[in-house]
Amino acid sequence: MFLDVIRRRNPHFITAAQKLHQEGLIPSNTYMLDLDAIESNARVFKAEADKLNLKVFAMTKQVSRNSGFVSAVMRGGIERAVAVDMACALACHRAGLKIGHLGHLVQIPKAEAAAAATMKPDYWTVFSLQKAEEAAAASRTTGREQELLLRVQTAGDTFYRGHEGGFAAEQTVDAAAQVSKIKGSRFAGITTFPAQLYDNATRKIKHTPNLTTLARTAEALRKAGYEHIEINAPGTTSTVTLKALAEAGATQVEPGNGLHGTTPLHAVEDLPELPAVLYVTEVSHQYGDLAYCFGGGLYIDPVFPDYDVKALVSSAPTTDGDSLRSVEVPVPSAIDYYGMIKTRPNDNFKSGDTVVFGFRGQAFVTRANVAAVSGIASGNPKVVCIEDCFGQTVAWPPRVA
Repeated sequence: MFLDVIRRRNPHFITAAQKLHQEGLIPSNTYMLDLDAIESNARVFKAEADKLNLKVFAMTKQVSRNSGFVSAVMRGGIERAVAVDMACALACHRAGLKIGHLGHLVQIPKAEAAAAATMKPDYWTVFSLQKAEEAAAASRTTGREQELLLRVQTAGDTFYRGHEGGFAAEQTVDAAAQVSKIKGSRFAGITTFPAQLYDNATRKIKHTPNLTTLARTAEALRKAGYEHIEINAPGTTSTVTLKALAEAGATQVEPGNGLHGTTPLHAVEDLPELPAVLYVTEVSHQYGDLAYCFGGGLYIDPVFPDYDVKALVSSAPTTDGDSLRSVEVPVPSAIDYYGMIKTRPNDNFKSGDTVVFGFRGQAFVTRANVAAVSGIASGNPKVVCIEDCFGQTVAWPPRVA
């Protein structure tokens, strides 16, 4: 679905990917990033957020915490990250991006709290008093008082299955008081996820009941005497959603897919952010009327109903529609060793031909590499780095000791 948008809005990105792959400079099974576009996207996003007095924490998991991505985001003016888990925090810290928010969505395991505290996160989310005590104890050893956000929830709130948890919204005032008594911590505010979601029926971004829960809980806290409450409201964030979030009371936003132009809304509307991520692989072999391409990163976010997945298949740089082919992607319960390209009678695809997809990716849960490329806007693409799902350098071409 996003391939059509890239072909129309950032075609040189596609041809650069095809050229670099054919020259052997990036491997198959690779998410490729347009660093020029990402830097521009970050700058536009930060400027709008500053107008609305919103703190911005960049989410990096979708592109596997790639250090080139981190550097581009920082050049664009975003100085802090939200870490979805400890692997994310460590990669961002290693790449020089300060940790603005830790512990949400994934709580910090007890044995890793000490390491988390040494990174001095601005905010640390906890789902329970026990987790608050662990964070405070770890922070005491560093001589810091850790600002804590409480994940709040109530009946009727929206959660992805497996994401549930947090303090009952109706008991948050009491919970804030208890957290404030723990040496080494200070109650700072509240959070939820998701605060907004894309609605397929209207093709618009809508607030979830969670955002109302945040507003109602914040009001109760203010009546109890708490001031300067941070309200962290992540979910499907792009430049055009910021005003509504600010009006709803949010003080913190966390763009992820928005920084590379792949929120659901980017697929149906031209937003300020350019598409800046695609997936590159290559033809492996032919069997019957199918050409098989290498997988490993064939992740399709289920935010949209099933659709005809297409890819550009070519041995030379092109964005021409004649090179588009439908591709069957293995179901999530299967291992994506290969994608199956539906060929036409006159097709003569060869092993090594480049295959380009446009995905709303979650590269960190795949086996894909992530290649960061600069110079696409100027017509001089250069590979800055190739890394794995933990933001660690991948040797390319591979070397055998």
